[in-house]
Amino acid sequence: MRRARSRRVQPVPEFDAALVAARPLTPYVRELTFERVDGEIVTFDAGQWVNIVIPSDQTDLKRSYSIASAPNDSSRFALAVTHVNGGPGSTFLHQLQEGEKVRVQGPQGLFTRRHLKFPGPTLFVATGTGLTPLRSMLLDELHKRETRPLWVLLGARTEADLLYRDELESLAGQHRNVQFIPTLSQANSAWHGHRGYVQVHVSKLWTELSQDARPHAFICGLQRMVSAVRDLLRKEMNVPREQVHSERYD
Repeated sequence: MRRARSRRVQPVPEFDAALVAARPLTPYVRELTFERVDGEIVTFDAGQWVNIVIPSDQTDLKRSYSIASAPNDSSRFALAVTHVNGGPGSTFLHQLQEGEKVRVQGPQGLFTRRHLKFPGPTLFVATGTGLTPLRSMLLDELHKRETRPLWVLLGARTEADLLYRDELESLAGQHRNVQFIPTLSQANSAWHGHRGYVQVHVSKLWTELSQDARPHAFICGLQRMVSAVRDLLRKEMNVPREQVHSERYD
C-alpha cells in the first residue's frame, strides 16, 4: 500500500521587535509601531495577525492582534490595541515605552484577500479595532492602484471612538472609489451622519455595490456583530458564501 506523504508544518516565525512610535487613536485605543530588531522585512498578507508575548511572573502570555499597517517590504508594522481594564496584555502594551522590546510570533491567519475567486467591489464592515485588518487591506489595495469600489462601514458608539477617522476621510477625498461610512450607536444631537448599528446599513450599501458587479464583504469585530451581518447577507439576502469573509476577535 502506498503511504500518503505527510505534510510538513511550517514553524511560526518568531522575532524581537522594538517599539519605535506610539500615538492615541481614541481615548482607549493606542497605535503602536514596531520594528524588527534584526532589520529583516516583516512579510505578511494584509489581514493577518501576530501574537505578542506578554511577560509574566509565571507562564508568559500570548495575545493576538491584527496588523493595522499594509505590507510595504519594510521591517516595521503597526498594531491598534484597545485598553481593557484588568487585561494584562493591553495594559502591558499601553504602558510600553519607545525603545522597549517585545517577542513577536507570526504573522499568520487566513483572513486575507489572497485567495479571492474573482475580483469585485468590496464592502468592509467593522466595529472597534475590527477595523485594523480591514485598514491593512484597504491601504494595500490602494497601493496596488485598485479602482473598484472600496467602501468602509465603521460602527462606533460616539465620534471619539471612530478609529482612523481623519485618515479614512482623507482617503475618501483622494480616491473616487473609496467611501467612508461611519455610523454611531450613541450619537449626540450634533452628529449628522449615519446612526445605529452597522447591520442597519449593510443591505442598502450591498445593493448599491451589486448593481454592476459581484461584491465581496469583509467583516471584522465582535462575534455578535459579525454573526448578525453574516446572517443578513447569507440567509436573508442569499449572498453566496464565497462573497462573504469574516473574522471575530472575541
